[in-house]
Amino acid sequence: MGTNHHDSDDLRLFHTSEHACGYWPDRLARDLVLDPRDPRLGHWYPLALGWGFRRSGDIVYRPHCGACRACVAVRIPVDRFVPDRSQRRCLARNAQVQMRVCPPERTDEQLALYRRYLTTRHAGGGMDTHGAAEFDQFLVGSWSEGRFLEFRDPSPTGGPGHLLAVAVTDLTADALSAVYTFYDPEFAHRGLGTLAILRQIEWARREHRPHVYLGYWLSGHGKMDYKRRFRPLEGFDGRYWRDLEDGDAA
Repeated sequence: MGTNHHDSDDLRLFHTSEHACGYWPDRLARDLVLDPRDPRLGHWYPLALGWGFRRSGDIVYRPHCGACRACVAVRIPVDRFVPDRSQRRCLARNAQVQMRVCPPERTDEQLALYRRYLTTRHAGGGMDTHGAAEFDQFLVGSWSEGRFLEFRDPSPTGGPGHLLAVAVTDLTADALSAVYTFYDPEFAHRGLGTLAILRQIEWARREHRPHVYLGYWLSGHGKMDYKRRFRPLEGFDGRYWRDLEDGDAA
């Protein structure tokens, strides 16, 4: 692979060392990472999404573990998606929620919500100590075309309503990528994570973007099961994207 980014079109890839798996505590994981110093990451990123990669901060990575292939990159084909009855109820229940597209710049209100979410949802997992620096490192990219989608209840006074959720979303020419969503844990019963994806699908459809990428799905993992409720759902097998069938969840 070439080392001079100006004289070569080669893309440098690196293997990370083994580290604790973020999904299965008893397993070790490794990632394949695009060269974070490559000034063309913004150019490569839309292609990398199609190769099963994902963004975290300025890092573009894909799980590449020795003996495990549990992580399956998944995406929603926007034109073929039809919400099921539960998802239609979620949309109806949150019909008054207002979505605003914001620049990817942290606000104190977003940070407070993020910390409240992590303290409730990921207590003891290490992320619950995140502050402003970790927020920026994880969610704000220096080269990506990202947006923060704010979801708020309408305010009776006409000002900004209560901040319910934030969906960090990347834009490419033919896709949206759902990077991360956090929400007010007191309103978890309203299905805000599901609402965020449904609104992202609506946004992609309005702008004629064919896909919404959802990151990785793991069969049998409780926190990942929600992704299978979006149908049809395409999974990347290492070479091709294909519809996941019911048997794939066995």
